[in-house]
Amino acid sequence: MLIYAGILLVAFIFALVLGMVLIPVLRRLKIGQSIRTVGPKRHLSKAGTPTMGGVIFLVSALVVTAVFMPRDPLGYLVLFMAVAFGSIGFADDYLKVVRKQPLGLKARYKLAGQIVFSIVFYLILKALSFDEVLVLPWLGAIDLGWAYPIFILLVMVGTVNAVNLSDGLDGLAGGLGVITLLGFAVIGWLGNIEGLIYISVALAGGIMGFLVFNLHPAKVFMGDTGSLAIGGAIAAMAVLAHTEILLLMLGIVFVLETISVIIQVLYFKMTRRRVFLMAPIHHHFELKGWSEWKVCLAFWLIQLAGTVAALAIWLAAY
Repeated sequence: MLIYAGILLVAFIFALVLGMVLIPVLRRLKIGQSIRTVGPKRHLSKAGTPTMGGVIFLVSALVVTAVFMPRDPLGYLVLFMAVAFGSIGFADDYLKVVRKQPLGLKARYKLAGQIVFSIVFYLILKALSFDEVLVLPWLGAIDLGWAYPIFILLVMVGTVNAVNLSDGLDGLAGGLGVITLLGFAVIGWLGNIEGLIYISVALAGGIMGFLVFNLHPAKVFMGDTGSLAIGGAIAAMAVLAHTEILLLMLGIVFVLETISVIIQVLYFKMTRRRVFLMAPIHHHFELKGWSEWKVCLAFWLIQLAGTVAALAIWLAAY
């Protein structure tokens, strides 16, 4: 247990130092976030804040796991998925802030990249003779047969984009990610999945170091580089631990954010009216007058409650 706490601390310190070095560089290079005018007006003051900060905790996790993690194929696979999806986000951020293309990477190319990496992930699982089953609490394993690759695709793409939707307030997605990652660290420890523990605590520690600069008022944003990397790692962990169903609770806020967008879009198309003042739902509470800190604290507590409930179910069912 102490070694995992040590890895978390080392990742935290590494990210903290890297942030102190990298953020001034991003500022000098004018790699700053552009703010949509359709969003909450108080966000306009954030224009020009350095972005692509997800590189900070991604590099931290890479270095720390390379030094400390035993040669565990599952741990390396999670890390690979974080880097793979993070690279899609990096391309999007680069086009937005460096090449000054407001829309960044076109949606169809972003989705295509996510699908390709999800297929690669499945093929690696196949090569590792991974059990292609869906495990339901108390009911056991269900063989999905030919539908398993489709299931994997939906889990990967859905999770990555859900995390991305949650990245709209200072520190929100990072804090949510830390809670879920630590939940997976506990599952890895109880389930004796060593690689899962190492990468979970390394990423969580790196994000904690990043949050020193990302909490309100943020000095740097993670960008799609960070949110897609977190989503890729979490989705891969859920699959490798056979906890895809529990992911609905481990990442309950990610789920709620996604549902709020779906409801908003469908209801507007049918009635030309809106259910929420703005979606994703964190913006609804902002426009209701909540401070960013209040929204973040409330959402972090909901995520924590969901994670604790998921762990309780895991202990009771498995």
